This record gives sequence, structure tokens and C-alpha cells, in this order.
Amino acid sequence: MLLFYYSYRNLLVRRLTTLLTAGGMGLVIFVFATVLMLAEGFQQTLITSGSSENAVFIRRSAETEVQSLIERKDAAILESFPQVAVDHDLGLLAARELVVLITLAKKETGSRSNIQVRGATHGVSLALRPQIKIVAGREFNAGSTEILIGRNIAKKFKIAGLGGTINFGGHTWTVSGIMDAGGTAFDSEIWGDVDSLMGAFKRTVYSSVLIRMRDPSTLPELKETVLKDPRLVEEARREDKYYEAQSELMARFIRILGISLTLIFSLGAITGSMITMYAAVSARTSEIGTLRALGFRRLFILLAFMAEAVFLSLLGAVTGLAAASCMNRITISTMNWTTFSELTFRFLLSRRIVADSVIFAIVMGIVGGALPSVRAARMNIVSALRSR
Repeated sequence: MLLFYYSYRNLLVRRLTTLLTAGGMGLVIFVFATVLMLAEGFQQTLITSGSSENAVFIRRSAETEVQSLIERKDAAILESFPQVAVDHDLGLLAARELVVLITLAKKETGSRSNIQVRGATHGVSLALRPQIKIVAGREFNAGSTEILIGRNIAKKFKIAGLGGTINFGGHTWTVSGIMDAGGTAFDSEIWGDVDSLMGAFKRTVYSSVLIRMRDPSTLPELKETVLKDPRLVEEARREDKYYEAQSELMARFIRILGISLTLIFSLGAITGSMITMYAAVSARTSEIGTLRALGFRRLFILLAFMAEAVFLSLLGAVTGLAAASCMNRITISTMNWTTFSELTFRFLLSRRIVADSVIFAIVMGIVGGALPSVRAARMNIVSALRSR
């Protein structure tokens, strides 16, 4: 207890130096945390788009729906498997879907970005994704040139609101509704009737088939059945795992780039901490000599100064995380490199990021305080007392 009180008291005595050093560390922790929040938000936006109860079928050679081709006869076979759940009103809970890309201009900049347009099966596609709610208007009618737009599309792009029209695929499409997908990737999509969109884009094949499984535990059996069927060239994936795989490339890039920059910034923070601790050792030379003369061992001196450096880093961690938490509701848009389409997501602060940030701050404190602490512990008693 004496050890911690001694370190804490000395930080209070040197308030300005303490605040400046902790501020430098706090800035590094802020950058570190926000980078992780960016990657976490991107991943969670995609992962939460899928459900563990759904299975998505795409072509074996494809990584995404955009690259996949499923013929009508294959779709009929996939829908006939006994693992497909049945609803009393909707019948088979299986949706044939088409995914194509169009470009739209942004409201603020006027620059054009790729947007995913999903050809959905009326009624069933929405039923398979209960996180999607229509907040204005209604669902598109089957066989019509009506579309649903995600809330992020409505906010960020030059597209008419409810009842308005937009031209793509050689047709004029009417906005019948606006959907809120709860912060998932579907907020950045446009939905229309699958048959209408296939006709507009002159497609004769689907991109994917989505089903609700009677029992999610039967997925391995379903995968094996599809793989062994000589008529099929598709594979089954659990929907949430499918979206998780889509997020890995971009999230990995964000983390590698961000952490590399953070490590460069951390060198400055560690140097600042080291200079501060060396100054503290020089200013308290006689104090160190007195402590040694009173019988305190070198280990106590070492731990006291190390504790002081760690306290500084923890103060920086609290400051940095407090600032990073303010980013929690900010949304940004970027291109998903896997699908080459625009995706809007928000920064997300998780417990793991908080823990990683605190650990990183402690490491900076230990590295910055190690040499000054060793110097203080190795001081000669007589020489230290003569410095009075």
C-alpha cells in the first residue's frame, strides 16, 4: 500500500508533467482504440446480417453472391431438400435471389459508388431476415418494378424518397418502401422482385438460394448431401459464417494498417514517458537516498517508479478510451473489397477493445518506465544523499 501511495503522491505533485505525459499516451490509445473500433464495426455489420438458422447456397468456385451463378434447375433441387423449413402461410422458406451492382451518386459529394441491388423473393426473403423492418411504405409487389431501399441508401445517396422513381437496368423503378435492417449490411442495399430484376438485367440464372433450416444442427449433413449430388455445383454455408468470411479481408487490412501507425505513434509516447520518468528520478535523487537509508530495498524503489509509469499509462488509457467512446455512434461508408459495393457502418467499442487498449497502455508504461526505474534502484545511497 505504501508503494502505491508513494507513486500516486508524486504524480499529484507534478500535475502539469503528469497531464502532458498522460495526454500523449491518451492520444495513442485513442488512435489504437478507434482503429480497432473501425474494424470491429465493419465486421459486426456484416456478421449480424446473417442468421445461424439460415443456409445460403452459392456456386462452389464463388466467394460472394455477386460472383455466383445458380441455374433454375439447381435452385429447384436445392429447395426440395428435407432440411428446408416450411411455413403455414408462405410454404417453403426458400428464397431465390439475384445480386447485381449499380452506381449511384452521393448527396454530399456527387461522386458515384457501387450499390448492391438484391432481387428478392416476395414475402419469403423478408421472412428469412426478421431484423429487417419496413419503416415507411410497404414491400414491393411480386412481378412489379417496385423497390425497397435501405435507410443508408435513402440518407446518403441521390435517390428519390417514398413514391419517387430511379432509373437503372433500362427500367424505371418506383420506391415502394424504406427498410431499416438494424445496422446490418442490408441497410446499404436496394431490393426488388427477383424475376423483374432478372428480366431488366437480362439474367437467366440466380446468384444464391437462401433457406431456413428445420434444424440448424443438420447443416453438416446438408453440406455433404449437396457435395455428393452429381447434379449440383453449389455448396451450402451457414449464413452468418458466409458474411463473416466477407468481412475478414477488409477488417484485417484496417487492423494491420491502423496498428502499424499506432506503433509508430507509440514510440513518441514511450519516449515522452521515459523523459518524464528520468526527470522524476533526477528531481528526487536525495529522496531516493533517504528511502534507501531508512532501509527500503532496491526492489521497492524499482517497483515504486515502475508503478508510477504504469499509473501514467493507465491515466492515458482512461483518457484515450473516453475520447474513443464518443466515436461509438459515428457512421462512415467504405467499399467492401469482397463485393466491391458501398457499405455503411459505425464505430463499435467492445469489451475486448477496452481490454486490449488497457493492456497496450500498460505495456507502453512498462517500456517507458523500465530504464528510469532501474537507474533509480541502482543509485548509491551516499551519492544520492550528497545531492541535497
